[in-house]
Amino acid sequence: MDRVFVTGSAGFIGFHLSRLLLEEGHAVHGYDGMTDYYDVALKRDRHALLHRHDGFAATEAMLEDAAALDAAIDAFAPDVIVHLAAQAGVRYSLENPRAYVEANVVGTFNVMEAARRRKVRHLLIASTSSVYGANEEMPFRETDKADTPLTIYAATKKATEAMSHAYAHLHDLPTTLFRFFTVYGPWGRPDMAPILFASAIAAGRPINVFNHGEMYRDFTYVDDLVRAIRLLIDVPPVRPASPAEVPAGDSLSPVAPWRVVNIGNSDKVRLTDFIDAIEEHMELKAVRNLLPIQPGDVPATWADATLLQRLTGYRPQTGFRDGVARFVAWYRDYYGR
Repeated sequence: MDRVFVTGSAGFIGFHLSRLLLEEGHAVHGYDGMTDYYDVALKRDRHALLHRHDGFAATEAMLEDAAALDAAIDAFAPDVIVHLAAQAGVRYSLENPRAYVEANVVGTFNVMEAARRRKVRHLLIASTSSVYGANEEMPFRETDKADTPLTIYAATKKATEAMSHAYAHLHDLPTTLFRFFTVYGPWGRPDMAPILFASAIAAGRPINVFNHGEMYRDFTYVDDLVRAIRLLIDVPPVRPASPAEVPAGDSLSPVAPWRVVNIGNSDKVRLTDFIDAIEEHMELKAVRNLLPIQPGDVPATWADATLLQRLTGYRPQTGFRDGVARFVAWYRDYYGR
């Protein structure tokens, strides 16, 4: 059984991954700053469920606090670090860009330094599909250029990809980045579309539908996402002997034990169809406020998950209608609406 250090363990994805690892019998140490970007009570409820497992412990501190992070990692002595903590939210990055640089760049640097010092077997870091930016050819492939980020959020994530490659090359640190697509499901963030939509529909408030509903997203159910991360833990990249040894279509670096992997459902879903599914399971109709596309938004995202399947034998497969049904059931139970 592995000892896995998970940053952002009280967050949406970190909670689900930690729970999966604990159910498999691994020891997990969580690290979370419990920031008030959204309701801290939700984060504490997630951690409370994790604390029911004997194999879980946690430290509450910020990523930018290098001394606290080092102390927690040294005390736990992990085999693997999964770095999921970040300042999230594309739209909030328009209002408070400095928070993204501090958490996503400085915080990730601190994690990489600790991983280098501890010589962990595998460092895994969350990136985002937002790094594809203005790319228009879809589905997005890991080998596509990703040089046109449209928000500071995307730019900071692209920066962490570049920094981690340098660390992998310089220190022979096996590192996997994963680019998440639109993740949803139970215990989701209140600032994300599914809860914003469900809350407004339950209260009879209008919902904002950008680009007049002509938005397409690769909606990925959270259980599928964390299953993919769990399988990638066991596939640390190996530095190739020569560039010629990098398989076609693989994002493996020719000069480092480093790889980036898409995790998505490989299916673009129209936003209005996703809203229709929420309406169906809530048995309520939404009042739709149709708006233009927002700065930094892109009209569509769509993952090519071929590399994930090649590496792990797995690819996300939960259809959005089934996923929405599970999300709405949790929403009603948790919020009592």
